[in-house]
Amino acid sequence: MAERGASGSGSSGDSLDKSITLPPDEIFRNLENAKRFAIDIGGSLTKLAYYSTVQHKVARVRSFDYSGKDAEQDHEPPYEISVQEEVTARLHFVKFENTYIEACLDFIKDHLVNTETKVIQATGGGAYKFKDLIEEKLRLRVDKEDVMTCLIKGCNFVLKNIPHEAFVYQKDSDPEFKFQTNHPNIFPYLLVNIGSGVSIVKVETEDRFEWIGGSSIGGGTFWGLGALLTKTKKFDELLHLASKGQHANVDMLVQDVYGGAHQTLGLSGNLIASSFGKSATADREFSKEDMAKSLLHMISNDIGQLACLYAKLHCLDRVYFGGFFIRGHPVTMRTITYSINFFSKGEVQALFLRHEGYLGAIGAFLKGAEQDNPNQYSWGENYAGSSGLMSSSPELCPTQRARSGTFDLLEMDRLERPLVNLPLLLDPSSYVPDTVDLTDDALARKYWLTCFEEALDGVVKRAVASQPGSVDAAERAEKFRQKYWSKLQTLRHQPFAYGTLTVRSLLDTREHCLNEFNFPDPYSKVKQKENGVALKCFPRVIRCLDALGWEERQLALVKGLLAGNVFDWGAKAVSDVLESDPQFGFEEAKMKLQERPWLVDSYSKWLQRLKGPPHKCALIFADNSGIDVILGVFPFVRELLSRGTEVILACNSGPALNDVTYCESLIVAERIAAMDPVVQHGGSPLGTSSRGLAVLVRERGADLVVIEGMGRAVHTNYYAALRCESLKLAVIKNSWLAERLGGRLFSVIFKYEVPAE
Repeated sequence: MAERGASGSGSSGDSLDKSITLPPDEIFRNLENAKRFAIDIGGSLTKLAYYSTVQHKVARVRSFDYSGKDAEQDHEPPYEISVQEEVTARLHFVKFENTYIEACLDFIKDHLVNTETKVIQATGGGAYKFKDLIEEKLRLRVDKEDVMTCLIKGCNFVLKNIPHEAFVYQKDSDPEFKFQTNHPNIFPYLLVNIGSGVSIVKVETEDRFEWIGGSSIGGGTFWGLGALLTKTKKFDELLHLASKGQHANVDMLVQDVYGGAHQTLGLSGNLIASSFGKSATADREFSKEDMAKSLLHMISNDIGQLACLYAKLHCLDRVYFGGFFIRGHPVTMRTITYSINFFSKGEVQALFLRHEGYLGAIGAFLKGAEQDNPNQYSWGENYAGSSGLMSSSPELCPTQRARSGTFDLLEMDRLERPLVNLPLLLDPSSYVPDTVDLTDDALARKYWLTCFEEALDGVVKRAVASQPGSVDAAERAEKFRQKYWSKLQTLRHQPFAYGTLTVRSLLDTREHCLNEFNFPDPYSKVKQKENGVALKCFPRVIRCLDALGWEERQLALVKGLLAGNVFDWGAKAVSDVLESDPQFGFEEAKMKLQERPWLVDSYSKWLQRLKGPPHKCALIFADNSGIDVILGVFPFVRELLSRGTEVILACNSGPALNDVTYCESLIVAERIAAMDPVVQHGGSPLGTSSRGLAVLVRERGADLVVIEGMGRAVHTNYYAALRCESLKLAVIKNSWLAERLGGRLFSVIFKYEVPAE
């Protein structure tokens, strides 16, 4: 980032502060709780990795002891909420120019308090050059790690843990990055690391890889020859010159050699026949820009062809490119992609990585933390603390273009439970959860970003209200507002910053920012109140349902599920009604529903299925707290139990808007079982999550999946193909989306699907 104009002397922290535009404590976050370190020092960039323990607040719910009194008559809430401190693990990665290394090491030294190690793992050529400086400043012994081993470990880690890590580069597209869905099995693949030279590695498993080739013509060649040709010493300046050049002024093209006859050879006239071919015969000076462009094409084409030949030789169709030569530069990625496509005839795919600059640092860290076995956990990118991918293209993002002098950040949080694929997915490798890709759909992107901006005031208000006893809640909420607003503006200009942009990722970013400022569950009080009200209504709803005939009851149960789904504080059309009319309830919601036939209506097919044998086990993904789960989902659960179907109820492990959480669902299930003999004798629905859910689904032989809610059944999973029968149902509570789907506000989706034999 640009130098500040401040002057004067001060501590090492002060000198660092004067060198960059971000405060140092926003770069090296939570440094006082750092436990382990690793560092990767290249020719121009340093990548620091450290592990820290993060204390943050979590909202816990606990059932009251109702023994000896009639809970139905009490005005007390159904459970109590407490905010507790919890310690979790976080990985931090910081990338900066070597120019800043001494100031950064001084700042780190001044703020180290709780480190558990006496060693720092180091990799890269600079690990030797800066060894003495690191040991002197940090008082840590430098253990040097093998560069290639670190790169492979880092690459495996990001491919397994970061969704949409890999992307293909598409020339003339907006945006230019097309992200790939993570494949459950990342092996085998080819890694082409372009540093000073080129190393080509075949990776077969987590621990088995082989160096199979390389070249001395790489990034160093481009830099060295570029400096001789243009007198430009800086790598980024050389790339910038290349971006403005016209290589055809220097290169001899096929049409220059064959004229119009090139068509008979089946070749494009614009193909390069000879790099720098015109310079031997032309009696004139060539511009620096044109020479830099020609040089970049020459080296990129050579690397692309070499990578393609090795991929074909070893029967691999995925090639990941990394190393300082790439640097997210469009011309480089475009040329390599073209070369791979041309020489492989489209059979080999050139892939680039959002975090390729961090691979060595991640690998070195993993080598030093093997006793903690970080690979046994799942890790997720923390959007609140990560910079995101920036375009270097001058025409796409002029305000964000400058890369020299920037401090780039990546943070990853350890997830509570390891993530696994649901066994009921028909093909996990082709599963794409999100229905709409906002990165590609400009109209949808503009609409949803505006939606989240307009909803921000309401979220801030709820956040403050959720912590009435806190003196600094308003101040923290304002900081949350500023941070999330800033993220939304970044995504307007760089929708590809965190991979594929979706409604889900916008929600995730908001939750990360809320947690950053210790608002673990802004809707906790709302959910507590609504759960209490709904529990009191449950017996009456059940009596009404039991009074109906069988066929009439099935439709009433489905309408109850749909009416319950109306109560979503995340939908502005609903939150406006709930704010203005506190009396709006279950019956009023039923009146809002679209009359049949619904927008998507498979109900008759579902009713016919219910006349057949009962399902063995149903897996139900619940959505909102209160009326939704208690008066919508549980009567449906009760009906399934009465048919002899076992039920697994799956809920969020943590809070998101007014979604019911796993802990809340256990209390609700316990209370309902105490009121209702059918639920009680049915064993009460089982609740679990993540890996435990996958095991349970297999053990119980689940043959029906019910997904309810706009977020779970429309924004995601709408096209998800399952191995068993499924119900996807939701009420469209957004007029723009309803119109796009061909309906109106409160249109109904009821999608019953049976897998093909």
